[in-house]
Amino acid sequence: SSDLVSNGKVNAYVFRTCFNDSFQGNVMANFVYNDLKLKKAVILSDNSNDYSMGLAATFKTVFTKAGGTITAEENFTAGDKDFSAILTKIKAMDYDVIYLPSYYEEAGLIIKQARAMGINVPICGGDGFDDSKLNEIAGNKNLNNVFFSGHYSSQDTTQVVVDFNKMYKEKTGDTPNAFNALGYDLAKFVLQGVKTASKYTSDDVAKALMNVKDFQGVTGTFTLDANHNPVKSAVVIEFKNGVQKFRARVNP
Repeated sequence: SSDLVSNGKVNAYVFRTCFNDSFQGNVMANFVYNDLKLKKAVILSDNSNDYSMGLAATFKTVFTKAGGTITAEENFTAGDKDFSAILTKIKAMDYDVIYLPSYYEEAGLIIKQARAMGINVPICGGDGFDDSKLNEIAGNKNLNNVFFSGHYSSQDTTQVVVDFNKMYKEKTGDTPNAFNALGYDLAKFVLQGVKTASKYTSDDVAKALMNVKDFQGVTGTFTLDANHNPVKSAVVIEFKNGVQKFRARVNP
């Protein structure tokens, strides 16, 4: 969800229950440094959209603060098809991970072309990877050692997720996706605010929502910050031969 929705001037009646876009850079920086234990990164970002640049900036800040090093930062533009110049430039550099905050169109091509050039280090991104078209573009054989951050994974073994999956499948016959989980959490969060409000007025319900602490949702436990954004965990999903596998839940 765009940082612009509830950052800057705070609207008393606007609340976010999903994390904002740039927060994913925080999550992936922590995952790369603490879980994968990799210390030298190259950042490849799309300079034509705020989503990519926001994730890149946050990743750089958090990763370097943790003790990591940014070997290089390179930019491309949405719509580019040939990334051989950038990949040739970075191939011989000293790094052990690529952070690629991009949507699936360019990410798929970069992953495919990088693997074809023998660049086999982990490639990490955000929820822009979460589309079956990434598989079509990159090819399943190239989607190994590839990770992305997201709001939810149906494979998460946390009890609240297991219970939600069971309930959703019983009612619909389908496995819930991230949007289903976020919608469920939003409804429960609003209902909790309404239940605890002293009166059923806009002001009282808004005040009650800000007073909800440690809300336990399917997509994580959170409390809203001063900008009405949730401070919550995220999941990291790994591709293995093109198949998504739940890898970890990462705290901010």
